[in-house]
Amino acid sequence: MPMTSFKTLLCAAVGAVIATGAWAQTEIKLGHVGEPGSLFDQTSQEFAKRANEKLGDKAKVVVYGSSQLGSDDEMLKKLKLGTLDLALPSTVMTTVAPEFGVFEMPYLVKDRGHAAKIRDEVIKPTLAPIAAKQGYKIISVWENGIRHITNSKRPIVKPEDLKGIKLRTPKGVWRVKMFQAYGATPSPMALSEVFVALQTGVMDGQENPFAQIYPSRFQEVQKYLSLTGHVYTPAYLTAGASWNRLPEDVRTALEATATEMEPVALEIAARLDDELLGKLKEAGMEVNEADKPAFIEASKPIYAEFAKEVSGGQDLIDKALSLGGS
Repeated sequence: MPMTSFKTLLCAAVGAVIATGAWAQTEIKLGHVGEPGSLFDQTSQEFAKRANEKLGDKAKVVVYGSSQLGSDDEMLKKLKLGTLDLALPSTVMTTVAPEFGVFEMPYLVKDRGHAAKIRDEVIKPTLAPIAAKQGYKIISVWENGIRHITNSKRPIVKPEDLKGIKLRTPKGVWRVKMFQAYGATPSPMALSEVFVALQTGVMDGQENPFAQIYPSRFQEVQKYLSLTGHVYTPAYLTAGASWNRLPEDVRTALEATATEMEPVALEIAARLDDELLGKLKEAGMEVNEADKPAFIEASKPIYAEFAKEVSGGQDLIDKALSLGGS
């Protein structure tokens, strides 16, 4: 074969390889359900920025928010199948293992300092290995936030004010049980469906941190914001079947960045709480303080049921509470 023809064929082959993406940079997909500006969005984008600086041309983290890759439940399935690399589940982890329901216990977590201790002394040594047995690798623990109730009917001061309120919850058996105990009519629903449900009256209310409420525009279809602070929910940066297919140096960089993000996530969350409560008030929501002692009293049966139904449940509760100090 003449040299010119060989060079032509070689160039064509190289072009074909490039065109098919065989030499393309590895894309690491990170999915979450948060809207632009939410805590999930801000922490995920900051993680991607920092990770990509470490990774250089080895790989690139690309964030897909706003439930683009499905609901939390759907993304867990994709992690298991290896068609999604990373996700940021929260309450839905109770469907992976019942032990994660400890974070559904009302008023368990006192503040973010307490949350950090629970992260290091309960989640990582105890819950992460349980998730690993189900095929999920928890790389690090960030935040979903401190949850409050919004609705279109009335201010919620005491649990009995929830009677008859159709309340959207995330997928998790203990959140449903909790609001049933308070007198509400709770229904699990994907976050992406909640705005329309509130707008049309299919649901009267919902409960979320400010950093989900405001970016999701719930203030446009909800009149009342009641500062219940009933549950603090962690968020778990989680991998699945595709994790071990990544090169070791890529995994090392991702893990280092994820851990580096843990205090940053708490800082962003605290800032958003301050900023967004003001914005929700400016948007016209009527804000009221809740009678937290009344909610705490009404929550006792949930603790008793969790301790009875979940193996090791009482130990998890006791350990988490002990880390809160006096």
